[in-house]
Amino acid sequence: MLLSMAVLLFFGLIGSLVFQKMKLPGLLGMLLMGIVIGPYGLDWLHNDLMNVSADLRMIALIIILLRAGLGLNRRKIQAVGPTALYMSFIPGILEATAIAFMAMWLLGFSFVQGGILGFIIAAVSPAVVVPSMLMLMDKRIGTNKNIPTMILSAASLDDVFAITFFSTFLGLYFGTGNLGFQVMSIPLAIFLGVMLGILAGLFLVWLFNKIHLRDSKKVVLILSLAFFLVALEHALDDFILIASLLGVMAIGLAITERKVTLGQRLSIKFNKIWVFAEIFLFVLVGAEVDLSVAIEAGIIGLFILLVGLLFRSMGVLIATSRSIYSLKERMFIVTAYWPKATVQAAIGSIPLSLGVTGGEIILALSVMSIILSAPLGAFMIAKLSKVFLVREDL
Repeated sequence: MLLSMAVLLFFGLIGSLVFQKMKLPGLLGMLLMGIVIGPYGLDWLHNDLMNVSADLRMIALIIILLRAGLGLNRRKIQAVGPTALYMSFIPGILEATAIAFMAMWLLGFSFVQGGILGFIIAAVSPAVVVPSMLMLMDKRIGTNKNIPTMILSAASLDDVFAITFFSTFLGLYFGTGNLGFQVMSIPLAIFLGVMLGILAGLFLVWLFNKIHLRDSKKVVLILSLAFFLVALEHALDDFILIASLLGVMAIGLAITERKVTLGQRLSIKFNKIWVFAEIFLFVLVGAEVDLSVAIEAGIIGLFILLVGLLFRSMGVLIATSRSIYSLKERMFIVTAYWPKATVQAAIGSIPLSLGVTGGEIILALSVMSIILSAPLGAFMIAKLSKVFLVREDL
């Protein structure tokens, strides 16, 4: 497995550098390299590495979410709160509903099968969106209206809604789901995730005041509590929902709110770790992509996904209709909300593994959604941010 890690890091970095030289987002190069060297390409990655791929991707995602939390500001979050809330469910529900009905019409799915497919596809990818928004924050692009902060917050909430509805429709398929109960549990999941994250952050601040530690050791403690919070969600998911990814960001936010200077120092530390974790995240996401499965979805599958993106874009425009953003800024937000990757790679195969009728089509569309939207969304974020957003002077 050590050789596989060496191959992954080397080719991932080369792919990133080549794409950056071409003035394209480096993550596109890493995704492409993952497809090439992964088990569905040249098969240069050991099975043992692929078996822990999901855990490695989650570790990388936790690192970038902590970095995001350390860079957030409570007042800015409050300023964009209503818009972020609308963004968290309106685009996803519109996209999922459109895909569900298209699947009923073109694929012969039932509404429940269509709902399973729709809410897998509807989840935006924090793995793509969060690093892109942090890059804009570092360059002070769009920060005059807190656009990156709003998208960061909304993207994390979006996943809570999408995964909850996916689990609900999966339960309905097997006769165990309760739609009303699951919908009511979403606010509680958000509250628990945020509160647990804030409590963890405040505990860490108290601990750092009592015990003198180097920043490197503080990073280790922060990561351990973040891992515990995510593990807690998975341990309790049969009993209660916890929005752990929101909680991870809340840890960073709580630390920065209490100790601004410490938050800035820790942010630099996490930036350095991210250089390493980023390669693992995007190469392993690419390695999950089976092009032959995506091809099986064909023209009909592509048409369904494009209709879904159209309705998602309409949802973003509706969610931001009463915001302070100009039309150009809203169009940028539309494209920033396109990328899919992490969630689709993680849960796209679940219906097939559980014996859901049409599970192979659901998997194929999940893979195609990554191939279509992740590169396109990342490219559009990089290009349109320079044209549609304002860069603040230092």
